[in-house]
Parts: sequence; C-alpha cells; structure tokens
Amino acid sequence: MKYVILSLLSAMLLSISWPTYGIPFFIFFALVPLMMMEHDITKFSTIKRKGWVIFGLSYFCFVIWNIVTTGWLYGSKNPDGTHSVMAVVFPVVVNSLLYSFVFQLYHWYKKLQGTYWGLTFFVAIWMCFEKLHMSWEFTWPWLNLGNAFSEYPKIIQWYDTLGATGGSFWILLINVYAFYTLRIWEAGRKRKSLIINSAILVGAIALPMLISVVKYNNFDEKPIGSVKVLMLQPELDPYTEKYSKDSLTILNDLLTLAEQNSKGQIDYYIGPETSLPGFGSISERGFEQSTLLNNVKDFLSKHPKSVFATGISSHKFFQSTEQKPNAAYQVSDGSFVESYNSAVQIIPNQKVEVYHKGKLVPGVEIFPYINVLKPILGDAMLNLGGATVSLGIDEERKVFSNPFNKGKLAPIICYESIYGEFVTDYVKKGANFLAIMTNDSWWGVTQGHQQLMSYAKLRAIETRREIARSANSGISAHIDAKGDVLADTLYGDKTALFAEVKLYDKMTFYSRAGDLLSRISIFVLGFLVFYTLIKKFQNRKNMSSK
Repeated sequence: MKYVILSLLSAMLLSISWPTYGIPFFIFFALVPLMMMEHDITKFSTIKRKGWVIFGLSYFCFVIWNIVTTGWLYGSKNPDGTHSVMAVVFPVVVNSLLYSFVFQLYHWYKKLQGTYWGLTFFVAIWMCFEKLHMSWEFTWPWLNLGNAFSEYPKIIQWYDTLGATGGSFWILLINVYAFYTLRIWEAGRKRKSLIINSAILVGAIALPMLISVVKYNNFDEKPIGSVKVLMLQPELDPYTEKYSKDSLTILNDLLTLAEQNSKGQIDYYIGPETSLPGFGSISERGFEQSTLLNNVKDFLSKHPKSVFATGISSHKFFQSTEQKPNAAYQVSDGSFVESYNSAVQIIPNQKVEVYHKGKLVPGVEIFPYINVLKPILGDAMLNLGGATVSLGIDEERKVFSNPFNKGKLAPIICYESIYGEFVTDYVKKGANFLAIMTNDSWWGVTQGHQQLMSYAKLRAIETRREIARSANSGISAHIDAKGDVLADTLYGDKTALFAEVKLYDKMTFYSRAGDLLSRISIFVLGFLVFYTLIKKFQNRKNMSSK
C-alpha cells in the first residue's frame, strides 16, 4: 500500500503542476515519490518480480497524469457527433507506456551501476525521450516538463538561452537532487547535511527565477519597426458548419468580419488554420484561377498595402508520369494527389505564396510509419477516428515577406507552435514576428485550447518575437516578446483582435543553438551505455581468465 501511495503522490504532484490550472512549483518534487518507490522496492522489499511491480506502479502514476492533463482529448467527436473515446484512450495508454518504459530503463541501469550513475542516467534518458517525442512520427511533446511554467513567463525569461528543453533539464536536476537529499537524510539523519543540501536545492530553484526577473524588468531590445495586424476569429464549427456551408459563404463571412473591424491602415489580416474553403480543398495548380483567393485579392484592392495571410486546405495533382511525393495517394481517375494543411499569403497582382504544415498531428494528419503499420493495421486508424493517409509537408520552414513594410511573417500552423527548436527555423529564415494560425475548436470548452495558447508564450520568450495568434473559436491573442499576453479574445466569440505588433530581428542564443541540452544528453546517454557494456565485457573477461 505504501508504494501505491508514493506512486499516487507523484501522479498528483505532476497533475497539479500543469498549466493552465496548476501551480508549477510542485513539479520540482513531483518525481521524488516515484523514485523513492523504486529505490525502496529495489533495496529493501521482499516482493517477487520487482521490475514488473515498479513498471506497474510507474504506469499507474503516468496514466493518472496523462488523464488529468490531456483528458480533454475526449472533447473531440466522431463523424456521427458522439465523443471519441479512442481519441483519449489511445494517446493516454501509449504515452503512459512510453514514460513507464523510460522509468524502467532507469531502474535497470540503477541496478547495474548504482544510485549515482543511475541518477545521471535518469536525467539523460528522460531528456532523450523528450527529444524523441519532438522528432518521431508518434510525436506528442505536450507533457514535456519544461512546458509546466508556460503560465509564469516572468520567471522563465532564461528560456531565451536554453529553451523549454532547458526547463525540463532544470526540473529533472532538482528532482534528482531532492531525491538525493532525502536519501542522505534517511541514511545518516545528519542535520548539517540536510541543511546544506536543502540550501543548495532552494538556490538551484531560486537563482534561475531571480535571473529571469532581472531579465524581464530590464528587457530593452529595440524593435526595427511595427506592423498593424487584425486577427480574425470566425467561430466556424469544425464539425458542422465547416462541411455544410458553401465555401463562398464561409469566405464572405470571413471578409465581412475583416471589413467590419478595419479601423485605419491594416498591414496584415490573419485568418485561422484551414479557414478556407470549408468542405474539400483548393488546388495549388489553380491558385491564380481560384474564385475564393481572387475574391480575397478583390477585398485587398480596397485596402491598399494590406496583406492577407490565412490557413487553407489545399492539394496538388500529379500525373502518373510525374515524380510523386511519398504522401501522394491515387484517386479514382488514376492520377495521384497530395493533400496539405497550408498557410498562404495573398497580395493583389502577385502569385499566392504557400507553406505546408511541417509538424502533423499523429493519427489525424499523419498515419505514423505508414509503410510499416498500414499493412498490419489496415483501416484500424480510420476506425479510431484517425487518418488512412498522410498529409504532405514542407521539409523546410518558409517566411512570408511583406513588400510594403519590414514585416516578415512566420506562418506557424497550430500543432507546430509546441515545438521550440522547430519554430526557431522560421527565425533563422528571417521571420521578425510569429503568426500562429490555429483551429482550437475540436475539443470544446476544455483545457485543450487553453494549454495550446499557453505554450505559445514559450515560443515568444525563446525567440524574442512577438506573436499574433488567430484561432477559429479563440483564444486569439497578441503576445509580446517577454511572453506576456497584451490582448486576447474570449473563447467562442465571433470577433477580431487588432494589435500593433513590434518587429525584432536579433537572434537569441536558443534560436541559434536550439535544443543544445537535449543533444548533449544524447551523447551522455551514449557514453553511459557504452561505459556499462565495456565494464560488463571486462568483468566477463576477468572471470573467464580465472
């Protein structure tokens, strides 16, 4: 029972640390009870099959954490209007298994090499797992530890140097040292060492926060200019209106919203993710002939020196004789087509610029490892409310330059906004402000849209770029380069938000170096594994020579 309570305590501490409802300071000690459980079972318990027990108890912890923090996935719906149970069951079950496997690897390594090497391994393997979760096709970095402080930008200003992955490293180190402090106290009951170690803990927590407060209060980077932006929030129901309304009606509603809220010069009109055309998609080979896009150009002709950037669903056809991309699929007439979740920049008398979303939502926009899993699963993903094909992507980020001013917009599409190093690629391409186009209406009034909005603050700090965020149903927002929300909308409103967005062109250390600590952790993990294998080989050699 003691071990169950320790596991439950870790689950509670992890859960109540999470944005947007939580108090993140509990995250510094959230993993300590779980580590105490593992240590006690390994060293002192008479339980048989200790590894399985540790795995089961860690899984119990991570399942609760995943349910509490991402249970809002249940808000998504099936085509028949019922809530999608599998939309929450699958990610909760699988993600919890992955976290438990990471913890199990720590347990095995600690048994082999002892506590100190084991704790080093714990930090390295967790950091590597978070890096993997940002890179592979089952990507789901929603619960990366560094995200926990997204509602407290004032105390994480140093993320402009090490990013949210640096936050994960910080949190892991504190947890490890707290566990070490507790173990030293249990072993010797020496008050002096407890006081010293506790003081080190407090200092390790407080120092980065104090540095951040100083950076926050002394932020004086000079912008190179500003642009006037109108973020459009059409509040189009993605389950009904999006697929039942005529595409011209959808566009007219969007343009009416833009017209009604235009006060003076607007440099950018920004619409949300896939705001056009509603049902179906727009052919990229026919952009210049598209009635929808030309209607936007007609609107812009009445607003000189204005640019329209918005999300669309698009596709491109390939004849059988043409070289086809990997994500292309065959249609009834024998030709091949590749579909995209795209962002476009529309300017009168110029060709439409397009960017294809590079980070796709697993199971919804991408069939992970389709060549391997499709033959095994068949249409099982479709039955789970997912995709049977994958969307096409752009391998490199693109930046939309404004010919009328200094604006260089990063067209960040929804899910992309939770990837720190990924977003820095826009900045490296010259982006001087970030435009997030998203549709957060899939989960209703839940933590889903609130957490995604909150994570955007991390991107502002990491890159020191202001953000104009256009969300279909909200929350649309203007976020400054310190991560503060200067203006936002209410979820569920049909509205528009005006902002004067400052432009910055200096690159932060994080923008240049990216997830440096994650890459160092990969090398450390490799060394630890290699060192263990060499040591084991030498021990066997010594044994055989006797």
